[in-house]
Amino acid sequence: MSRADTVRFRHNQAILVAAIVAFIGALPLASARWWLLWVLLVPLAVAVWAWRAGTDADARELRLRALVGQRRVPWNRVAELAGDSRGRAMARLDDGEVVMLPAVRATELPRLIAVTGQELPDADRQTGDQ
Repeated sequence: MSRADTVRFRHNQAILVAAIVAFIGALPLASARWWLLWVLLVPLAVAVWAWRAGTDADARELRLRALVGQRRVPWNRVAELAGDSRGRAMARLDDGEVVMLPAVRATELPRLIAVTGQELPDADRQTGDQ
């Protein structure tokens, strides 16, 4: 599988920029006392999360990535893809479990489905048949 076959969804990179600014802003506080060095871990953790967290999809599976670790969900386990009231995307699995798709908006579901090679039903045909 090539990288071109994978669709990647990531959070807005402005979060990464904000974490870098927060890290720089926390440097004077952290350097004031040795026991304040832990303050630098917060913007560092946010920066790593913003860079790493998200959803990768290819024809075989979904990879849900977090700050640490990832979860792989084969497409044959996905029973339904839907959006919630806040515009986030989620997947209902064949056992009834619902998983949120990090960094995927409900409006991006057609792009996510397209990577599987499946065709989306035509909305005009559906409304015209009724």
